[in-house]
Amino acid sequence: MMLKLYKRVNLVLQYHEAWVNGAKITEHWGVVGERGTTAEHKRNKKLAEEENLEQVLAKPLVDGHAPVELDDHAILIIEFPVKDMGTRQDLNKRHALEERMNETLGWTGLGHCDGGSIGSGTMEVCCFVVDFAIAKRVIEEDLKQTKFADYSRIYDEGAE
Repeated sequence: MMLKLYKRVNLVLQYHEAWVNGAKITEHWGVVGERGTTAEHKRNKKLAEEENLEQVLAKPLVDGHAPVELDDHAILIIEFPVKDMGTRQDLNKRHALEERMNETLGWTGLGHCDGGSIGSGTMEVCCFVVDFAIAKRVIEEDLKQTKFADYSRIYDEGAE
């Protein structure tokens, strides 16, 4: 279970999140698009997971941090050209990129990957992000000089 909160301060979007990590609660916060800071807290076994998260995030909640509904996220697509319906190697590459995007977007407070598709000459990885422009910049930088640098475009599905 995870609780993600956001707040805009002087035009800068901040994140503050926490998740259950075994017997601990991991707390992570910073400026959206940056790796941020992490702290570990002992989990109170007498409280439910959600109550533990709310306890760790009590100050940000009081300070006005709030969840961003999934409907309010941008849908960012990373598109690659493939031949016809794609190959097993293309599919493996897509799965590896999905994992990488979950790591990259998660640790920068931007969002998460929601899977992908392949066929009819393209392969796409779909990500839900709280700020498209920041996410695009972070992803472009993250993919430089990797096996994923050959994407054809990164676009906002809602703007198409």
